[in-house]
Amino acid sequence: MNPVAATIGDIDAAWLSAALDTEVASVSAERVGTGQVGATYRLTIAYADGATGPTHLVAKLAAENAEARVRVAEGYRKEVGFYVHLASTVTVATARCSYAAIADDSTTFTLLLGDLAPARPGVQAEACSIDEAEAAVRNLVGLHAPRWNDASLAQHEFLGRIDADAAAFLGAIHVQATEQFVTRYADALDAADIATLRAAAAATAAWCTTRAEPHAIVHGDYRLDNLMFGPDGSVAVVDWQTVSIGPPARDLAYFVGTCLTADDRRDHEDALVAIYHRGLVDAGVQGYAAADAMVDYRLGQLQGPLITVLGSEYATAARTPAADGMFLAMARRSCAAVRDLGSLDLVT
Repeated sequence: MNPVAATIGDIDAAWLSAALDTEVASVSAERVGTGQVGATYRLTIAYADGATGPTHLVAKLAAENAEARVRVAEGYRKEVGFYVHLASTVTVATARCSYAAIADDSTTFTLLLGDLAPARPGVQAEACSIDEAEAAVRNLVGLHAPRWNDASLAQHEFLGRIDADAAAFLGAIHVQATEQFVTRYADALDAADIATLRAAAAATAAWCTTRAEPHAIVHGDYRLDNLMFGPDGSVAVVDWQTVSIGPPARDLAYFVGTCLTADDRRDHEDALVAIYHRGLVDAGVQGYAAADAMVDYRLGQLQGPLITVLGSEYATAARTPAADGMFLAMARRSCAAVRDLGSLDLVT
């Protein structure tokens, strides 16, 4: 098993030389990002004479708090599993992985990823432009289409697929977390959004198993803070700790419902769903009608309240005004989408 760097202090020249199979003369690290469930650093690397390699890499490690690491260990296993087993089988734009290791108990891990600079992450609270949304939707096709309805995905235990028992458990957790979320943000949410959050939570158990086919690899948290936008209009997705097998249009719905303003979503969602569906067809997906994609998009909007609430209540990072602003923006946008699209009416 490859050695794991439990902390950034473990990544010195000797450790990195072994990981990259070249002679590193020196390395320095700078903390980047807010790290809700882990710690991320940008490495600047100098090589010994005659040795070559990337001058910059991104090191992604487990959270610094030991209790938090235990709580999100499953996410660590998923992310490492994606880069080791799945990344080469899909065409979605993401960071290139140079090294991956995880402890037996999954509480510590190390990923060395390509530096996507000069690309910059989106800002969830600010929403995105329509051009950015179109690029992100096209990128989703590269995740979903290559493994569309691929039964062999089940061999990867880290992916998992929700069954009735797991759905019931998730539903109970969502109901409890929603009351905590509503209490926390009572002064910032209006009555309509509070009612929608509660109704969405109550429907979660049934929603999880409604229209469970088709299936594909799904990111699970495909939103602006996890997307890197390049100056050339390109987009790449990072943070694979929620990857699973599931209905693919839920990624699409979650992105559009939480990353566009409500007005922009209303004006452009039909076109974005059409872009997604056309991309799937062009990539060889058969037997999935445009009408089915729209129904799945409507139903998938319930992903928004679920991930927003659970992300807020179970994040390992300290609460900040910026994080509050992000979660509130996501809650308001996703609740508006659920109401506009009649998503709850589709749950069976």
